[in-house]
Amino acid sequence: MRLLGITLPDNKNVQYGLTAIYGIGPARALAICKTCKIDPISKIKDLTADNEVAIRKLVEEMKLEGNLKREIGQNVKRLKDIGSYRGMRHARGLPTKGQRTKTNSRTVRGNKRVTMGSGRKTDSKT
Repeated sequence: MRLLGITLPDNKNVQYGLTAIYGIGPARALAICKTCKIDPISKIKDLTADNEVAIRKLVEEMKLEGNLKREIGQNVKRLKDIGSYRGMRHARGLPTKGQRTKTNSRTVRGNKRVTMGSGRKTDSKT
């Protein structure tokens, strides 16, 4: 089954197979199953044509994949343009939601620690 140009894995449950689409997580996939009256545990390959049409109709109304990514990118750009704190954090590649940076997110900040004595250096005088 293909939705929005993405092939859903046939051997997975419907609830987890729908999460292959960007913008659909486990909770939203379960809500789609309930709305379409589909058993979330059933496999994607076992869906009938009517079920596929119902899912496709519901999913096409949502903002997913490229449109969602574009909107998120525009939101981040807007934050950067107005010079907000969150926008500055995005621009610098730092955490934006209040996380600490002293002990976490070291690799993002470029403060990657190398353990001492990880390799023996040969003497260059020889």
